[in-house]
Amino acid sequence: MKRIVVLAAVLALLAAGWTSTPSRPAAVPSATPSASAAASGSPAPTATQAAGKISHVIIIMQENRSFDSYFGTYPGADGLPATGGTFTVCVNNPTTGTCVSLFHDAAEVNGGGPHGATNATTDIDGGKMDGFIAQAVNGKRNCVNVNSPDCSIGAQDVMGYHDAREIPNYWAYASHYLLQDHLFEPNASWSLPQHLFLVSEWSAYCATVSPQSCRNALQNPGFPPDFQAQADRKGTPNYSWTDLSYLLYKGGVSWKYYVQTGVEPDCANDAADCPPVNQNAKTPGIWNPLPFFATVKQDGQLANVTDVTNYYKDARAGTLPAVTWITPSGPNSEHPPARVDTGQTWVTSLVNAAMQGPDWSSTAIFLSWDDWGGFYDHVVPPVVDQNGYGLRVPGIVISPWAKSGTIDHQVLSHDAYVKFIEDLFLGGKRLDPATDGRPDPRPDVRENAPQLGNLMADFDFAQTPRPALVLPLTPSPGPASSP
Repeated sequence: MKRIVVLAAVLALLAAGWTSTPSRPAAVPSATPSASAAASGSPAPTATQAAGKISHVIIIMQENRSFDSYFGTYPGADGLPATGGTFTVCVNNPTTGTCVSLFHDAAEVNGGGPHGATNATTDIDGGKMDGFIAQAVNGKRNCVNVNSPDCSIGAQDVMGYHDAREIPNYWAYASHYLLQDHLFEPNASWSLPQHLFLVSEWSAYCATVSPQSCRNALQNPGFPPDFQAQADRKGTPNYSWTDLSYLLYKGGVSWKYYVQTGVEPDCANDAADCPPVNQNAKTPGIWNPLPFFATVKQDGQLANVTDVTNYYKDARAGTLPAVTWITPSGPNSEHPPARVDTGQTWVTSLVNAAMQGPDWSSTAIFLSWDDWGGFYDHVVPPVVDQNGYGLRVPGIVISPWAKSGTIDHQVLSHDAYVKFIEDLFLGGKRLDPATDGRPDPRPDVRENAPQLGNLMADFDFAQTPRPALVLPLTPSPGPASSP
């Protein structure tokens, strides 16, 4: 009930229409969110209906936040367990022997915890969801630079949560458009495997350029042993299995992968810390794997991986491709120790660019975070195969056609993005070794997993299109939430 009271406090502001005025602070939810699209009983739109409305899909992938760490107190969401305004869960701190409860964290710089495959297993702990602090303690023991914020911040910071006070724009997007509260990382591991799944539905190690040489690799897909110094590209990995760009190329569907020039803070093999790694569109990396894919090279599409400055130009000119992926640089990524507010500003600039361009009326933006970053989440992930799902991450759908103020409770993963793109642009063709014309030994066809929900259900193509929500890059804090 207290969460609903918080929302009522801002109804007057929303009614005044300031949600689309960039000079004023960002909105927070204006009403109790409705039930999920899946639970509402209304059938999901068909791909044919969607094709008449959506011509541009934009996937913005930020870094290292669990759902509970950003939306655990969002009204109506499956958030942090509480009764009578008091949190009902805590996690043991092995250093102090105390059980640490959840707390509001006003800090813009967080530490998080390790988030590789073994860490995911230990955090989940057979469904107890109680390994987060112990893993953070162990991870910090391996730090080289003890003055780095992600190494020096106390391990119990993984139990902290943010709300509209720190991330008002994210809460505004969730309210004005649609929030997904059962979206899981596709793989129970770190950033590189997730970014591989994002574009290909698999993470593998390949011995040669042959797709049949690839073998499942949840934690250690092929990448140079020293990812930080590969100017000569010795040890360049073979990402030989089939990725989505191959189907898009065959289907004549345009795509671009926009990369922000800067540094990537995630370390090879999810090490605790490492020297900054330079990245740009021409340097394949943990967050930019497509240039290593054999298909991208063979199809002559390396130029489709391009600098993010071209995204702003394309959005302004109305020349966005059908499929867009956007990856940040370290300072804008929200990956600890990057600041939360800096990442929000970056994302807002991307969303504003789409909203203020001529393609907005036919655009669907999917905003998410690549993995849980060691932060607490209370929902036990469903088991799909040996690779995942991983832990829950935030997901927001931003589009004129997104159901307004709705929380989608369907089980989803980032696999749903690939499925949506295939249904919308490729007639339902799948990355399926039996049908895609380029077979590889992947363990399953992720888009066909029976657990996976349907993103089409997040849209209403009969509604009056939602207006653009152009928000300030530096918003004022929103109101506090409560358990």
